[in-house]
Amino acid sequence: MFISQLVTNLFLFSNSLFGIIINRKSVLVTLMSIELLLLSLNLNFNLFSIYLDDLYGQIFSLNILTVAASESAVGLAIIILYYRLYGHIYITHSNFALVRY
Repeated sequence: MFISQLVTNLFLFSNSLFGIIINRKSVLVTLMSIELLLLSLNLNFNLFSIYLDDLYGQIFSLNILTVAASESAVGLAIIILYYRLYGHIYITHSNFALVRY
C-alpha cells in the first residue's frame, strides 16, 4: 500500500515538473502546475508522517496548504491585472519593458 501511494505521488510530482518546464506560454497553466507540485509534496509529507508515526509531517503539510492558498489568491490577482494590462495571459507574446499605466 505504501509503495503504490509513493508511486502515485511521484507521478503527480513529475507531471507538475513537466508542466512547469515544458509549458512556457500560459501563466495560468504554470500556476496550476505549481499548485499540483505543492499538493504532491503535501501528500508525501502526510504519507511519511503516517508511516513513521510522527505528527510533524502533518503539521508541516498544513503550513504548506496555508501558504499555497495565499499563493493561489495572489497569483490569480496577478493574472487578472496582467490580463487587464495586456489583453491576454500568454507569456511569450508580452514585452515586459513596455508597461502601460
